[in-house]
Amino acid sequence: LFGPKMATKKVELFYDVISPYSWFAFEILTRYAKVWPIDLHLRPVALGGIMKLAGNKPPGLVPAKGAHMMRDLAQLADYYNVPLRAPQNVAEVLFKKGSLSAQRLLTAASLDNPASVEPLTRALWTRVWSNDQDITTEDSLRAACAAANIPPAATANLIARLTDPAVKAALQAATDEAISHGAFGAPTIVADGTMYFGSDRFPVIAHQLGLPWLGPDPARAKPKL
Repeated sequence: LFGPKMATKKVELFYDVISPYSWFAFEILTRYAKVWPIDLHLRPVALGGIMKLAGNKPPGLVPAKGAHMMRDLAQLADYYNVPLRAPQNVAEVLFKKGSLSAQRLLTAASLDNPASVEPLTRALWTRVWSNDQDITTEDSLRAACAAANIPPAATANLIARLTDPAVKAALQAATDEAISHGAFGAPTIVADGTMYFGSDRFPVIAHQLGLPWLGPDPARAKPKL
């Protein structure tokens, strides 16, 4: 598909599993990592910290935006073929429970076993944004690890590291790095040094990188006649 001289492009996804739009970006990028010459880095961040530092507001706090978001998520879930179903109490999930423990878990995984970050991230999103399940308690996090096929001993180590100062510092560092790129929310994508925001910028990203955009699932793309 690509010539031998096509250089690999570094693409970073700064995300938080509390953000449903980040799930779409995650699935698109992990699909395209199989067909584009990119080096994909999954970067868990603390979305609340980004919003605070950037002076931004969650869309759910603006009634009209919140109502639109629910319709928008359903449409995008269908388009991107992602099994997203909004939890029954979205406000409680977003503003009361949050995702700090989940993001620390992912940060610990990125430090200890980077290969586990993708399946663990997907397992956490599936719990909270598909099955309406908790992602805040240690039992919930253990269940997510099990769904990601992380062995019990490794899971115990990840859980133990939730309060590890090194993990907290690494999560803060990733959050600060996202801010340094100009982040004001999630998903924030940095592709070949340029920052993009949102889950609907992929045709533009592809154009800027000189790569083909084949729709939401390149494996299912139909060849042009």
